[in-house]
Amino acid sequence: MEYIGWAWLIIIVACIIIEASTMGLTTIWFAIGALVAWFVHLMGLDLHVQIIIFLLVSIICLVLTRPIAVKKLKVGKIKTNLDSLIGESVKVESTINNIENEGYVKARGQIWSARSVDGEIIEEGELVVVESIIGVKLIVKRKN
Repeated sequence: MEYIGWAWLIIIVACIIIEASTMGLTTIWFAIGALVAWFVHLMGLDLHVQIIIFLLVSIICLVLTRPIAVKKLKVGKIKTNLDSLIGESVKVESTINNIENEGYVKARGQIWSARSVDGEIIEEGELVVVESIIGVKLIVKRKN
């Protein structure tokens, strides 16, 4: 049954490699469970006890600590170039008029279709702040 100890070590290494390549904060908890199961194996307990310990520790770690770790490490939410436009000041290139479905702004050297957040007409040359993005339109408000 010595191969069981090696199996736990292989599971630990495999989970760590998978976690390092994905950064999803999922397989790391199974590596912890396998580590505890390996210690249980070293104490000479039966395989079925090792498996139960592995599953319990892995699931408890996953359920109790993953949400905290995800929040602290900010895993999963990657700010895209598009998202990073929100809050940025941009210049109106063509008068924004929601009723006429007109208006363009220039952001980072590119021309974007734009609409006013509150429906007001914003004249060419004014500075506005990007509030949100809907489809390919920047939703803006006049900069105070």
